[in-house]
Amino acid sequence: MSECIALQPGADWVELRTTEEDWAGAAPGLLGTMLTHMHLIRGFEEAVLELAAEGLVHGPAHSSIGQEGGAAGSIVGLTGADQVNGSHRGHHQFLSKALGYLAPKGLDPDAPFTAGVQTLLQRTLAEILGLAQGFCKGRGGSMHLQWAEAGALGTNAIVGGGVPLAAGAAWAHKHAGTDAVAVTYFGDGAVNIGSVLETMNLAAAWKLPLCFFIENNGYAVSTTVAESTAEPRLSARGLGFGIRSWKVDGMDPLAVHLAMQQALAHMRAGHGPAVIEADVYRFFHQNGPFPGSAFGYRSKEEEQQWRARDPLELLAHRMQARGLVTAEQVQALRERVRAAMQAAMAALTQPDPSGKPGKRIIRPELWPSPDFRDVGIRSELNELEGLRYEAQETFTGMLDTRKFVDVVADVMGRRMETDPTVVVMGEDVHRLKGGTNGATRGLRDRFPERVLGTPISENAFVGLGGGVALDGRFKPVVEFMYPDFMWVAADQVFNQVGKARHMFGGESDVPLVLRTKVAMGTGYGSQHSMDPAGIFATNPGWRIVAPSNPFDYVGLMNTALACKDPVLVIEHVDLYNSSALGPVDDLDYHLPLGKAAVRRQGGEVTVITYLSMVGHTLEAVEKTGVDAEVIDLRWLDRASLDWETIEASIRKTNNVLIVEQGARGTSYGGWLADELQRRCFDWLDQPVQRVTGAEAAPSISKVLERAAAARTEEVIDGLRHVMREKGQA
Repeated sequence: MSECIALQPGADWVELRTTEEDWAGAAPGLLGTMLTHMHLIRGFEEAVLELAAEGLVHGPAHSSIGQEGGAAGSIVGLTGADQVNGSHRGHHQFLSKALGYLAPKGLDPDAPFTAGVQTLLQRTLAEILGLAQGFCKGRGGSMHLQWAEAGALGTNAIVGGGVPLAAGAAWAHKHAGTDAVAVTYFGDGAVNIGSVLETMNLAAAWKLPLCFFIENNGYAVSTTVAESTAEPRLSARGLGFGIRSWKVDGMDPLAVHLAMQQALAHMRAGHGPAVIEADVYRFFHQNGPFPGSAFGYRSKEEEQQWRARDPLELLAHRMQARGLVTAEQVQALRERVRAAMQAAMAALTQPDPSGKPGKRIIRPELWPSPDFRDVGIRSELNELEGLRYEAQETFTGMLDTRKFVDVVADVMGRRMETDPTVVVMGEDVHRLKGGTNGATRGLRDRFPERVLGTPISENAFVGLGGGVALDGRFKPVVEFMYPDFMWVAADQVFNQVGKARHMFGGESDVPLVLRTKVAMGTGYGSQHSMDPAGIFATNPGWRIVAPSNPFDYVGLMNTALACKDPVLVIEHVDLYNSSALGPVDDLDYHLPLGKAAVRRQGGEVTVITYLSMVGHTLEAVEKTGVDAEVIDLRWLDRASLDWETIEASIRKTNNVLIVEQGARGTSYGGWLADELQRRCFDWLDQPVQRVTGAEAAPSISKVLERAAAARTEEVIDGLRHVMREKGQA
């Protein structure tokens, strides 16, 4: 008979409940502050729902009425250095963290509100209404609230999407040598999201001071927890990753506070992350001013039972029992909150010009200008002023024939040597003598604390890199072993990192470098071979650089690291083992952002290309004898393209051939051809022609792989086609 031995989890898991002794011993100032926070949140949310009912909130209004105890209880004990982020339902956490920043010594429920508190209420409401004075200048609305100065890193509309970013903040706190923590708030629906679970694993492995705060309100829109998981005690998720976890009644703000105090002691002592699950209840539907019962997925009896446990009432009764406040004082507090919110609404709205009684509109002068639409998608590049730029033709340093991949490792080593904020992370970058291709050779030995080998969890580690970049104290260089893996991390790459600056008002720097390699020709097949340029070029926020030789790689990587935007650096396995002139003793120069290189002068056709296809193009031109002008783009994103060089060449040749290696479906040249034909139509003698790979992604078979990718032979055919269409053999 087999022997079965009971196993125990590696971390503690407890349910914390308050006792009469806890309530008797709680500091009056703590209770008064929590009461004031909760009433301000409740009054704010009631004002939002009032405006939503009048049609003045454009978009959703995810109110947190009923859930105030979880926010106030967990946040009033944080310091100014601690940071929080949250989900689409995040008004309460944002307000509580901001109130803690404005009044770090607490709030007296009897005291008038300061001008700072009134401004906070008005600016937060303005953001939800989409107005220019909002914290994100009207771009964020209800679901994207950020006040970095107050430690509110930003709420997030993607379920679970903000969790990896909070891990980045926690990593920065730890590696800066502080005892500050990050708290990431999310709902019961997010505990089954991959990025949340990936981040739990990463935070536990790296012992990050990150609290995963689960607001379990029982419903993901209308789907119950019981329908979604076989383990409805959601804090059990932490045990699978060795994370110490607490379960608590979120309608009891003191219980939440005590659980958070224990979690903070655990994290500040360097023991790694914590999980807190707070059982709460939203009194209204997922969105808007109606209860869930109006939509049929909750009963009125259930809602009444939870309303009877209102955290505001519970705390007020407990304080009254101790003689700390009277019912009249609580009512006076509520009236002061109402008056504050009426003042905030009056500052943002005015009576409807039609004269209808009780109708109001947004004050027209408060809307953001339409001219602000595209401002802040990327940096204005002031950070690049004063850099030393070089060209290979005039470079005075020593040049020699260098292997491309050696230069990749050398320049990163030089930057880590001169800049202690540069951090490298990715799968296997710390092993195998420099990762799978040697691109990080020698870095782990020289900088063991700043070369981080990650688990196979792209969502978590690129999101963590995004959080590190937004924190501003470090410059993350993240490696995707293959660019196809971006699909696994697409939310973090495109929804989070790429959109962060613009979404939060245009002021959040995101200095992240993402390195990856095109691996066509290596036999790794359909899921390891793509060229990502076309995908990144059609998503806002990213800059893209594609070096074709060792000299350019050094200058372009240095510029990418100096830039305060996220920059995708594309490499190619064909180039890694190739050799060309590169620097020997000077790795500190830059190449200008947005400047292409003309690799060959010509008058018959302009060939626009990048990366390894530069070499294939030059070879094809030599074999055909076509008098082509060959432009190596170097920078590929819309904002960084060298239109001056491109248009000057087209005015000369009146013909364009775009050359790339990858598949047609994810083609970079597709959007570029469209843009060129719009910009340069009057100069073109024929439509823009293109050389690409096949529709299919590369296969494992050598024959099929070669058939799927463009090389010299396809460029030769493309050149001949252009000349035939031009009327020349």
